[in-house]
This record gives sequence, structure tokens and C-alpha cells, in this order.
Amino acid sequence: MKLKGKVHKFGNNINTDEIIPARYLSTSIPEELAKHCMEDADPKFAKKVKKGDLIVAGENFGCGSSREHAPIAIKAAGVSCVVAKSFARIFYRNAINIGLPIFTSSDAAKTLKSGDSVEVDLNKGKITKSGRKHEFEVEVFPGFIKEIITSGGLMAYAKGKRKK
Repeated sequence: MKLKGKVHKFGNNINTDEIIPARYLSTSIPEELAKHCMEDADPKFAKKVKKGDLIVAGENFGCGSSREHAPIAIKAAGVSCVVAKSFARIFYRNAINIGLPIFTSSDAAKTLKSGDSVEVDLNKGKITKSGRKHEFEVEVFPGFIKEIITSGGLMAYAKGKRKK
């Protein structure tokens, strides 16, 4: 599975309230959350992001509360994956649970800039900046995690397993 898009770059310690501010948590409708995704970190993000784009960030992305709304807002906004130097553990698990691929890469987080075009190969564990100027290796997901992601999240994955 390959993902292609443009980079939207953020710094360190982007918390869940910056990803989806608490004032919008009266809904859990993904399309409504998407309208306010990253609003407190970049007020123009929801209007700039295109389907398939990536978020690249520094350390501790997704820190703060354990709200599942944060990765839901990111995915619903059209973001295909998030690459960061590190993630808050609960955000990492919530992202996988809703089918949002996330990758840890210090080098990619340091090197990639907003507007860069990149391709992420989930099967090979490679992030490539267009023109092949830079290539970054990331950990390949184990088979069951890939299945959760390609199913669209843990619930869809579990429902599919029950039908077999």
C-alpha cells in the first residue's frame, strides 16, 4: 500500500486540544471534526489539507488527553498518515484503532518541510521525498496492524474477522 501527498509540518508537543479543540467535542461526527482539525495549531489547516496529505511533526505528537477524536479528526480531514519524531502512547494506539497509519522517524521529522511531496510505502517501510532526494526507513507494521489499518480501523477489522 502506497500513500502520496504533501507535507504539513508541525513542531513538538502538539497536543490533542490543538489537534481538535475541546470546544468542538460536542460531536463525534468525523466530517464535523475535520472542519476544525489542527485549528489551534494552524487555523488554516482544514482549508489547506488535501486528501492524501501527511502531517509531519516533532516530538510527543498527540500528547494531552486520551480523546479518540484527535486521530478521527486527522483522518476525516483527509490526512493519509502522520510521521513524527515520537508520539504519545495513547494517541499512537488510538490512531491504529481508527485505521490511521503513523510512523516514527527522527530523520524524516527533521528533514521534511511543509509542501514537500512524499510517498509512503507501508509494505516496505519507506518514506521517499519526491525526486528521491531523501529516503527514510520506518518500521513495517506487523501483519495484524496492517489488517486493522486496511480494514479502516479496529472495529471494522473485528467485524470482518467475525464474518469469516
